[in-house]
Amino acid sequence: MDLRKLKTLIDLVAESDISELEVTEGEGKVRIVKSAPAPQGQMVMMQPQMQQAMAAPVAAAAAAAPAAPAAAPAIEGHIVKSPMVGTFYRAASPGSAPFVDIGKNVNSGDTLCIIEAMKLLNEIESDFSGSIKQILVENGQPVEFGQPLFIIG
Repeated sequence: MDLRKLKTLIDLVAESDISELEVTEGEGKVRIVKSAPAPQGQMVMMQPQMQQAMAAPVAAAAAAAPAAPAAAPAIEGHIVKSPMVGTFYRAASPGSAPFVDIGKNVNSGDTLCIIEAMKLLNEIESDFSGSIKQILVENGQPVEFGQPLFIIG
């Protein structure tokens, strides 16, 4: 199914009172389900015995929670971030070699990747000289503005 048709169907469901829509076109089948909004302003009354019984497990869980998360290792090096929203590509075409690999030395101004935005291919250049330590995005993955792409050391 065409992406524009799918977007139109999603908008139709969002703007209407329909909670579910299923469309079959050829061999393709699409089902769109609108999630119910969470009830707001709803009060729940508890008896005092229930409040005390629920307070003990919550306090025990809160005491155990700080011990669980371990400190994440700090990323060392220069982080190259996405200057736009789009689709990340490591190479100029599907059959060609990637612009950079882990361990490759790059200079300021070297092409690191391509980000496709609105059918335009934008070459992303390095603003730092060094060696590629990490590639943080998979080929063909959508990226957001400011999302880290590479770490150069």
